[in-house]
Amino acid sequence: MLAGLLAGLIAFVYAQYFAEPLIDQAIVFEDHGHESLGGHPAPELVSRAVQSTLGLLTGVVVYSTAIGGIFALVFAFAQGRLGRMRPRSTTVLLAAAAFIVLFLVPQIKYPANPPAIGDPETIRVRTALYFAMIAWSAAAAVGAMLLAKHLMRHLDMWNAALCGAGVYILAAALAMFVLPTVNEVPDDFPATLLWQFRMVSLGGHAVLLAILGLAFGILAERKMLAAGHSAVRLPRIV
Repeated sequence: MLAGLLAGLIAFVYAQYFAEPLIDQAIVFEDHGHESLGGHPAPELVSRAVQSTLGLLTGVVVYSTAIGGIFALVFAFAQGRLGRMRPRSTTVLLAAAAFIVLFLVPQIKYPANPPAIGDPETIRVRTALYFAMIAWSAAAAVGAMLLAKHLMRHLDMWNAALCGAGVYILAAALAMFVLPTVNEVPDDFPATLLWQFRMVSLGGHAVLLAILGLAFGILAERKMLAAGHSAVRLPRIV
């Protein structure tokens, strides 16, 4: 959880410099749309100044710390079951897999959108579809991993891993084909702003998981080496 806290602080700085300016631009577009229709922007329950500073910091840190706790549980299960890998190698692999399975693939189907995009009446449906895509991606990843482990009895590790990856890609593609498409982007919304926001959103998750994986790996390996844990010892080269 300390590694998650550190990752959250760095992710907060990233969001401040890269995401918040894009959100401000999207809010300006949204307010202009209300004014052109003769309406007024919805009243702010929390001021924008608080949202972009203390609110953002609180949300990111709480989220990343919780992710760090979950990451620790997954690491405890995975270490020693993925071959004779050092803790740092295990954490980097887990962080990369988490980014692909839980964020990259789901956001290919349902990418993140800035303010001014999305009908408030469909938010529950859109949220349910997004979490359904995450669940499908996670289940496909687990199934692919189990298949690869089974194939290692008959194939070498590299080919078994390729077969597992191929099954995951096919399952993810099937989910993208089966689940309905959501497109509520206004025709006049700036395409560049939309693209930048989606890339920055993915980048934020990449930064968080990269820092979490590296920091957790360093701390875990140091702790396990101090305890003389057998899973940290490298195989001897004859």
